[in-house]
Amino acid sequence: MSLTVTTAESKRDLMAFIKLPWRLYQSNPNWVPPLVNDQKTLLSQEKNPFFQHAHAQLFLAIESGTVVGRIAAIHDPAYIAFQSESVGFFGFYESVDDQAVADALFAAARKWLSDRGVAVMRGPTNPSTNDTLGLLVDAFDQPPTVMMPYNHDYYPRLFEGAGLVKAKDLYAYWLGEDRMQIDRLDRFVELLTKRHNLRLRPVNLKRLDVELPIFKEIYNDAWEKNWGFVPWTDAEIEHLGDELAPVADPELIMFAYKDDTPVGFSLSLPDLHQALIHVKSGRLFPFGLLKLLYWSKRVNQVRVLAMGIRKQYRNLGIDALFYHRTFRYAETKGRQRGECSWILEDNTAMNAAMEKMGAYVYKTYRMYDQALASPA
Repeated sequence: MSLTVTTAESKRDLMAFIKLPWRLYQSNPNWVPPLVNDQKTLLSQEKNPFFQHAHAQLFLAIESGTVVGRIAAIHDPAYIAFQSESVGFFGFYESVDDQAVADALFAAARKWLSDRGVAVMRGPTNPSTNDTLGLLVDAFDQPPTVMMPYNHDYYPRLFEGAGLVKAKDLYAYWLGEDRMQIDRLDRFVELLTKRHNLRLRPVNLKRLDVELPIFKEIYNDAWEKNWGFVPWTDAEIEHLGDELAPVADPELIMFAYKDDTPVGFSLSLPDLHQALIHVKSGRLFPFGLLKLLYWSKRVNQVRVLAMGIRKQYRNLGIDALFYHRTFRYAETKGRQRGECSWILEDNTAMNAAMEKMGAYVYKTYRMYDQALASPA
């Protein structure tokens, strides 16, 4: 049987790329189907503002007329310029359990990136480090939380068999009602806010034109030195706001102020994957929307997905204020547990803060690197 890897160029190819996971995960109860239209937007060179400064090539692995794998190669000059690092990316990897298929897909991505002069291939990023990223390497028996990836347990073996090596691990912490130490923070938070004149306020989703610039300024300052970081553009921030506004709870998205200066933000979401896992078609119409609305009322956990504090204010305990307010509010909605993710394995301050609250690492996502040969 012949195995070929081809570029995905047509609308039909794009749909084959998007729909492959439905076949690969059809018997896996922990896989959460993405919404097809969301995937189209994510991969669209016209609709996703990431592609205003980056380029991607989609590849399909085909064996005997059947699509058996996919990968995207991603070149982002903005990342290279900001990090001063000759790195290209791969993402959206899916395949059958066949090392030959994996080898062929990675070879295609390597060649495409090498032709663009980068020295290292890193991933998975889907499509950027500001989106979902990492390969799940444990806890395959649990579904992912909202905006986190999931993959088969054989993927790490295929990646490593193709010569990829660990670059960095990303931790997901679980904070359950049986271990949560929020009560211990009540008095601490009260004293902290008075001592440093701190206050929190929820985002105003009706004034995103005002709120998003504040978010961007804090985010780009707070994350500037983080591994893998690249600043968001105005267009990317606006796109993020448009994507999150319909599903966000404004009380779970908040800014911290010291005196009258915005110094931090926290972004959490209800874990809508608990509802989407029941929309197996990946389409909201005709019946998916009814299922989503029904199961959304039964969501009982949250995901803390981003937090940023300006560098000069990091030692004031503002992170404790954010966690305390987030989970105190979540309690009122019957959501007394949740995931805090992701946190770099070598971010000692954040890892220590998680452990003090009673959280523990329950999932690990891995980023991989592979050195590329120089183009001929």
